[in-house]
Amino acid sequence: MPGIRTEVTEIVTGLGTLGIATLDEAAWRLPLELTNVEDSHWRRLHAALGDPVYADAVASAWENGRAFLQARDGLRGRLPLTVEWKGPHRPPGYDSLPADLRIDHVYLVSCKYLSKILANPSPAHLFERALAVRGSRSASDWFMSVAEDAYRVFYDEVRRTLESSAALPRDPSELTARDRERIKEACARRWPGALEAAYVEFSAEVSRRSADVWNRALPTLQDRELLLWRMLRLESAPYFILGSSGSSSLRLRVATPWDWRRAFELKDFEIVPETSAQPRIAWSAKVTRRSDAATLSVEGHVEIRWSHGRFCGSPEAKVYLDTPHEDVPGYFALV
Repeated sequence: MPGIRTEVTEIVTGLGTLGIATLDEAAWRLPLELTNVEDSHWRRLHAALGDPVYADAVASAWENGRAFLQARDGLRGRLPLTVEWKGPHRPPGYDSLPADLRIDHVYLVSCKYLSKILANPSPAHLFERALAVRGSRSASDWFMSVAEDAYRVFYDEVRRTLESSAALPRDPSELTARDRERIKEACARRWPGALEAAYVEFSAEVSRRSADVWNRALPTLQDRELLLWRMLRLESAPYFILGSSGSSSLRLRVATPWDWRRAFELKDFEIVPETSAQPRIAWSAKVTRRSDAATLSVEGHVEIRWSHGRFCGSPEAKVYLDTPHEDVPGYFALV
């Protein structure tokens, strides 16, 4: 179930597209054009409208909806017949389009304020399959599979450092859930003693090996272009971002791969391991804009970490976008 703030901003954005003069008037009764909103949602909306905690987000969402109604890329002043809220439902299959509203069965709108985190897949899904094949999240230990020797050396240092407070097995593959919790508790804020330097060395090896796997999985520039589209969440249908975060808004039209190819050409895509306090890989794309031959760049990085704290949970690969969203080729400001 989405949080109250998320639920309210999505519904208010939909109300804003209906051409009603004020939010008070729009919220007086549930408009027939707004579908899939149940009585319980409507009651929570009314409670939130009177709560100053949500005031900025509500005002921003309302203005986003009104802006989409008037936008040349959006409804162009034409009042919608149907605004469908997707709400907390689970999609029946793999639904990759990040839409919260569907307007007149055509316009797909995401009401999320875009995070710098583009994706949070398993390392195997990102580095081996380049986000191309979606399956069940892998429970395998990426650290063990990609850098086993370095992992075992680091784990031996962990055992020696923590031997007075935790009796740990010699082989990291034999760690129990309780063993992992002991390590997590002992190393919660920072790695104790010499483990800090040992972890940096281990991280560097994981970064190098993971970057090697990723580069091998992308032998051609076309392979790298497909990965870039997947990371930027370019889909087969265009959609819109009408995001609200406090009093600020982000309004974008997200292109399809076909649109992207017509407007841009990928010239290079680099994957480089970085030395950091944790496994980290930098990625960058060099793009030419066809209209004026300008060179544009998109930059980001991937951080590999345990999903539930040190030595707890399967490793995950967080994909970050370091370039501002409005400067990304394929993300167009709503006009």
